[in-house]
Amino acid sequence: MKKWFIAIIGTFIQLFLGTVYAWSFFQTPITELTSWSNTQTAWAFSLAIFMLGVTAFWAGRKMPVYGPRKLAMLGGVLYALGYLISGFALANQSLILLYLGFGVFGGIGLGMAYVTPVATVSAWFTEKQGLATGMVVMGFGLGALLMSKLLAPFFLKISGESLSTTFYYVGIVMLVLIPILAYFLQLPPSEKSTEKRAEKIPLAKYIKTQSFITIWLIFMINIVAGMIFISFQSPLLQDMLRAKLPVGTDFSDANIIASLASAGATLIAVSSIFNGLGRFFWGSISDKIGRIQTFRILLALQAVIFGVLVFVREPIVFSILVCVVLLCYGGGFGVLPSLTRDMYGSKLMSSLYGALLTAWGVGGIIGPQIVAFMKDTYADRAGIYAFIVGGSLLVVGFVMSFSGRKKKGN
Repeated sequence: MKKWFIAIIGTFIQLFLGTVYAWSFFQTPITELTSWSNTQTAWAFSLAIFMLGVTAFWAGRKMPVYGPRKLAMLGGVLYALGYLISGFALANQSLILLYLGFGVFGGIGLGMAYVTPVATVSAWFTEKQGLATGMVVMGFGLGALLMSKLLAPFFLKISGESLSTTFYYVGIVMLVLIPILAYFLQLPPSEKSTEKRAEKIPLAKYIKTQSFITIWLIFMINIVAGMIFISFQSPLLQDMLRAKLPVGTDFSDANIIASLASAGATLIAVSSIFNGLGRFFWGSISDKIGRIQTFRILLALQAVIFGVLVFVREPIVFSILVCVVLLCYGGGFGVLPSLTRDMYGSKLMSSLYGALLTAWGVGGIIGPQIVAFMKDTYADRAGIYAFIVGGSLLVVGFVMSFSGRKKKGN
């Protein structure tokens, strides 16, 4: 039963790390507080995801050397530090400090603490890989629910709606809870015995292969699609809701602002449930129909939805489709660990899984910046243009999924 205890601990670590996915909750309030543009503000989130991907690569390679406990504990401390620095940045309206805190320190902490629970649980479960790792990464997907409906509203209320103080409070919560949970992470005895004497593995020969590059690109495209909404789903929904209000509505009215913000927070919370469940659901499905086949379904379904979104003007329909996209987005994370283990074996799993997560970092820049650029440049038609770009990429990813040699994971 110890392996299930490790899996539960890993899930809770991911739950707190996944609060980063509630960024769209803060996007509009930060721009209104500071007068920074959408593009400038979104770069904090993009940097965090980019640093997550890059650091996950390093952490995946170093986990056999340092073990999951030390890496996850240090990652938790750095993630918490990112929030604390960000609070100071917002209090002083320093964009550079926000980038440094949330983007660099927070992102590095995320990368160190994210890959270790997933790789650790993968090592404990020789069977039902998709189910076990899907459960763990489900926690990350649910993090936005924790932040948007519990932590952020509570801390905003007790701080008198102060964004900077809210970030301080969140940082303290992360500083206490993540290292405590990470303390219980450990590899199974068979893996732990090699922890200190990990041999050098020439990863370059695997990374240069067509199969690796194809999986990396497919995963990156899936990330871009999801990040379009994770970073801007609240502002995009609020834009639709504003368009439905009568002409002459005073959008500076406090009640209108609160109502729109509440609708955005609700979508973040509900879609995060789908994001989380998608990791578990699609991970389990991939155990039955194959990993690549599952990715094909994810890409095809999202391509259709993005095409439909170009014509959608109803907030309810928009919200439902966003939830389905994030169900698929989460599915990519549920399938990837098992696909990596299937293709490269347990010995290479943590290293190559970390390498594949660099696609998360790249997608984390592309997705949010697509929407940020569109909102700053085209305003009312920003969503339509972003959906066209995202849908086109998904079609490319679907076609690419049929390339390469057939592997065990197929």
